Amino acid sequence: MDNSGVYVGLDIGTTSIKAIVCEKVKGQLKVVGVGSQPSAGLNKGIIVDIDKTAQAIQQAVTQAEEKSNVKIKDVVVGLPANYLKVESCTGMVTVADQNQSREIVDQDVVDVAKAALIQNIPPEREVIDLLANEFIVDGFDQIKDPRGMVGVRLELHATLFTGPKTVVHNTKKAIQKAGLQVQDMVVAPLAIGKQVLNDGEQDFGTIVIDVGGGQTTTSVVHDHQLKFTYVDPEGGQYITKDISVVLNTSLQNAERLKRDYGYADASQASATTTFSVSEVGKEDPTEVNEEYLSEVIEARVTQIFSRINDQLKAIKALELPGGIILTGGATALPGIAELAQNFFEINAKVYVPDQMGIRHPAFTLGLSLAQYESVLSDVDLLVKQAVGYTSQGSSKTTSVNASQRKNADSRAVRQTTRSKKQEQKQQPAQNQKQDVHEEHTQPKKKRFEGVKKFFNNFFD
Repeated sequence: MDNSGVYVGLDIGTTSIKAIVCEKVKGQLKVVGVGSQPSAGLNKGIIVDIDKTAQAIQQAVTQAEEKSNVKIKDVVVGLPANYLKVESCTGMVTVADQNQSREIVDQDVVDVAKAALIQNIPPEREVIDLLANEFIVDGFDQIKDPRGMVGVRLELHATLFTGPKTVVHNTKKAIQKAGLQVQDMVVAPLAIGKQVLNDGEQDFGTIVIDVGGGQTTTSVVHDHQLKFTYVDPEGGQYITKDISVVLNTSLQNAERLKRDYGYADASQASATTTFSVSEVGKEDPTEVNEEYLSEVIEARVTQIFSRINDQLKAIKALELPGGIILTGGATALPGIAELAQNFFEINAKVYVPDQMGIRHPAFTLGLSLAQYESVLSDVDLLVKQAVGYTSQGSSKTTSVNASQRKNADSRAVRQTTRSKKQEQKQQPAQNQKQDVHEEHTQPKKKRFEGVKKFFNNFFD
């Protein structure tokens, strides 16, 4: 199959790694292949062993290739929100040509995005993404695409996402070792929010809780922007460990019991329905009912919700009209929406992808990444070029054509020359002579060497 219009979302989770291959046909994204393998080399969503993670990624991608008949080269990977920092930034460039307004082209968008990235970022942090909120052309704001407009000055108001350099580097390295290229890196809550929330929920404000295997990520989306994230260090794995300890059984048995008989809301479980549990050190199995098992599950989920509640109350997010959307592998537990609704005292529901073959909340992030990348506009892709992602695997062409690139280069030279001349006017005469001398190329130095010598001898 041709890779044009194909997007691969890679979800590197604590318990499993999932690769979802999607094809965009007539504006609709269709899942054509899925690969899922147990994770290795991760702890609480963070890669701690690059080689083991790379091997697990390779296995998941190979499985997805076999099912989709697509050779996968580029992937859109989701980054966890651990230690994520979200801040506003602005950039401004002059687009005038010889003090005359001209038409804004692709390269101007890239240049103003690069200008917005000029900030004092700590050495231990790295830029993950840059999202354009609005462009301003000669004072006219709320512009989404300035290309084709005429102006003298172009400004950008954007949202900057930065994260720990170790997390970003380890993710890139593992993907490269798996024989793949990073098409784009997207903050996981950002992609999920775009996928699971409709336009009204993104506008008026909604809380999204992603209960994964190793951790639980809570995010708040308001005014179509990611406003807040909180990562709780507990997830579905902790529920499994609780069951294992309380029932004195292996982790494998505990996971099976959780999936087959568990309820997040113990009031929905049956006290008469029993099942056998193989205990460690005992030959005969023990009979346990659903209600007892679900009480163990509910205790851990309530503990996670309690810490999330404290964070949401501090920013008054529970007052937002959109309520709570739950997703992630652990939200497959029956009754979790009712438990959340009773605990937070606002509306809550579970999001499950409706695509064939991935109708389970564990696949939400992988699908969200592919969907997020497929709907990026040309302007979004140009802004990402400033960060370093060019979306090579996308069907959209965002490269500047030859004439535009040539014009952009010449403009950059003229702008640089003008800025240097302005600096020279403000400096003492001695510094001005030195800067002008450095600006000229080597042939010019030789050409004016005789003239300079004459004036030096004259003044001496």
